[in-house]
Amino acid sequence: MSFQIALSALQAINNQLDNISQNIANTGTTGYKSSRTNFAAMYAGSSPNGVRAASTTQTLDVAGGLLSTGRNLDVAIAGNGYFMVKDSTGVMNYTRVGVFDVDKQGVLVDHMGRQVQGYGVTAGNAALGNLGNLTVPTGQIPAQASTSVDFVANLSADWSVPANAFNPTDSSSYNSSTVSVVYDSLGRQHTVTQYFVKTANNTVEVHYQNENTAVGTSTLKFTTAGQLDTAASTVAAVNLTPAGANALSVTFDYAGTTQFAGDTSTTTNASDGYASGTMVNVLVGADGSVNAQYSNGMVQSVGVIALATFPSDSGLTAVDGTSWQASAKSGAALIGTPGTGQLGELESQQLEQSNVEVASELVDLMGAQRNYQANTKVISTQNEIMQSLMQVM
Repeated sequence: MSFQIALSALQAINNQLDNISQNIANTGTTGYKSSRTNFAAMYAGSSPNGVRAASTTQTLDVAGGLLSTGRNLDVAIAGNGYFMVKDSTGVMNYTRVGVFDVDKQGVLVDHMGRQVQGYGVTAGNAALGNLGNLTVPTGQIPAQASTSVDFVANLSADWSVPANAFNPTDSSSYNSSTVSVVYDSLGRQHTVTQYFVKTANNTVEVHYQNENTAVGTSTLKFTTAGQLDTAASTVAAVNLTPAGANALSVTFDYAGTTQFAGDTSTTTNASDGYASGTMVNVLVGADGSVNAQYSNGMVQSVGVIALATFPSDSGLTAVDGTSWQASAKSGAALIGTPGTGQLGELESQQLEQSNVEVASELVDLMGAQRNYQANTKVISTQNEIMQSLMQVM
């Protein structure tokens, strides 16, 4: 019986050594969670029957440190949750490794080529779409023609009414001028020059010129407190006819413009149009939003990365690729977006490191070695006793 008891100990310790070796080997593995072997005594009725490796405990609730990488598609979870990635067979895996990339089809994938799961978005709609693959448009986005220009400035109350009638070639006939850029349906830029002419107290006329052609006039009225009187002001649309493109009608929005004493200054001068652009980068926000950045300066949201938690994390089954799969013990995944409920936010340009404590593993290794040697001594001693017995017989 002593042989069997000692042999069971050696088998259990071998299992422990496997876990310790796996932990030490994965000290530098991103998102790895260490595990521990739990022993249980065995009995046949009331007779001792040795020991076995009864279970393995994963330290899934212990986070690893964050490593700064400077790469936009390296993402760590600051708190609870797992990324959801679907492999080529359609099986859902859960991982803490946020090493992402965009494949040749424009699909967001992890370092194993598995498809990252998330929610689609629709422009102008706050509701999230269905859960599925996240696709990043990799081609050009089309140009968008301008329809409005946001313009905010202080038009000095110190201006005097010019003596001469307005003439864009005569700088003494206007008080100030500013150039705004607008885009046609082909993405070409056009300039609209605003000439500001004070015509009376608290009244400024705006003459619009497009490439030396007059294209409209607006009248801005101000209150005695220096604020724009939007009800009394009249703002005309600026109509352009670009060659080869759709007709362009742009309205200037002067909300926030003031008339205070001092210098004339412009704080906002931006149109809503843009030229076509190609994707140059993908950014991930703390809320899981995946945003495509284009060469024309535009940023478009293409989806939101989903995270999952489980009723019992300890019930997850570890699989290849520093990942886990759901089991009957873990329960079904509880899915949401980063920063909601118990789910952590995302940290871009960061990766979660292994949570292995090397010093602790080495101490456990020495203990396992001592126990292994002790049990081999039991076998050796039992063997010597048996040999002595055989010699007597």
